[in-house]
Amino acid sequence: MAAEYDLTPRMAPNLDRHLVFPLLEFLQERQIYNDNHILKAKIDLLNNTNMVDYAMDIHKTLYQTEDVPQDMVERRADVVARLKSLEDAAAPLVAFLQNAGAVQELKADKHYNLQMLNDKYQIGPAQIEALYQYGKFQFECGNYSGAADYLYQYRALCTNSERSLSALWGKLAAEVLMQNWDVALEELNRLKEIIDSKNFSSPINQVQSRIWLMHWSLFIFFNHDNGRTLIIDLFNQDKYLNAIQTSAPHLLRYLATAFIVNKRRRPQLKEFIKVIQQEQRSYKDPITEFLACVYVNYDFDGAQKKMRECEEVILNDPFLGKRVEESNFSTVPLRDEFLENARLFIFETYCRIHQRIDMGVLAEKLNLNYEEAERWIVNLIRGLKLDAKIDSQTGTVIMEPNHPNVYEQLVDHTKALNGRTYKLVTQLLEHAQGQAAR
Repeated sequence: MAAEYDLTPRMAPNLDRHLVFPLLEFLQERQIYNDNHILKAKIDLLNNTNMVDYAMDIHKTLYQTEDVPQDMVERRADVVARLKSLEDAAAPLVAFLQNAGAVQELKADKHYNLQMLNDKYQIGPAQIEALYQYGKFQFECGNYSGAADYLYQYRALCTNSERSLSALWGKLAAEVLMQNWDVALEELNRLKEIIDSKNFSSPINQVQSRIWLMHWSLFIFFNHDNGRTLIIDLFNQDKYLNAIQTSAPHLLRYLATAFIVNKRRRPQLKEFIKVIQQEQRSYKDPITEFLACVYVNYDFDGAQKKMRECEEVILNDPFLGKRVEESNFSTVPLRDEFLENARLFIFETYCRIHQRIDMGVLAEKLNLNYEEAERWIVNLIRGLKLDAKIDSQTGTVIMEPNHPNVYEQLVDHTKALNGRTYKLVTQLLEHAQGQAAR
């Protein structure tokens, strides 16, 4: 089942190729695929980077030899020569930026800075462009620290918005690969602001940028201390959720996981369940099916079965299944937290739809003795403010019926209609653009 629910083939096209390497490392460690299959995938990725030494090492491991193809040797020589050329071209500006006294002459006005650099230091557009190319080349060589510095400095001088945006994507990738999660989050927020406010040539391009942003954000959200809340805040926004439904429904796995482990966002879960229900034909996995079992079908036996499958999915997902020692979280591993909250979801819903509940049955399902189950139920009633009482004589929990509000139902149906309309319009635009391209 591990390979069946592996999302790497869907994720990779929406990631920079350097960001795919951590996913392959995880899959190789978990032995989900044949080791040679992973090594070949790594070499294919490296073919379009400047990490030639790394490619040579993998080639030696894959083919059990100390010899490497001649084209790799020639490629390495080309990379070294190109790196030296770019270093020389960017040297005047790099030297200026390393001079603390000179840097203090820079101001917030980019046009002033460009004029001052040209007049006083003979640094012009060619040297600024060279800094971008040098930073980009460093990134392709795997020097993410140097790339992050040069691309940051380039953006401070760049007046071309498109090139500045490209540099910001590169800076974000570099910070992610260095696992600088706080800085990466800052860059992510900058990118989001630009994507949401920029005038794109087509709505489809804006949707695609949002999809890329959400894929890249997974590295941050499942490593940052507050990430499980932040992913809901981003993915659950209408524009981003519509992008998921239209073009990347597999991202529902991560939003569903965040909802399950995040009690602070429980009030938003009801709307998300409707999305899960709408998208069952386009995407489902044990995690989304678990929510459907509990909140759509009220199939509690099915939900317990899906819980066991969820555990395997989480363990074998590169974003969800990190070893405990790899995680920034010092408390409960994600898998354990997920399972504990999933059990709570089952019994919370069970309590809401049954008027009379046998505590003995609940105790058996919870693997608790009768007294422990009684305390657990009391805490559940208090914590969730359920309209219920315990009948100690009959050993049952008596629930008051909770009738749905007609007005709320009407509002809910209207919101769902808006989402479906947006998705339909987006699909029509894609079709129209495809026809025009022909």
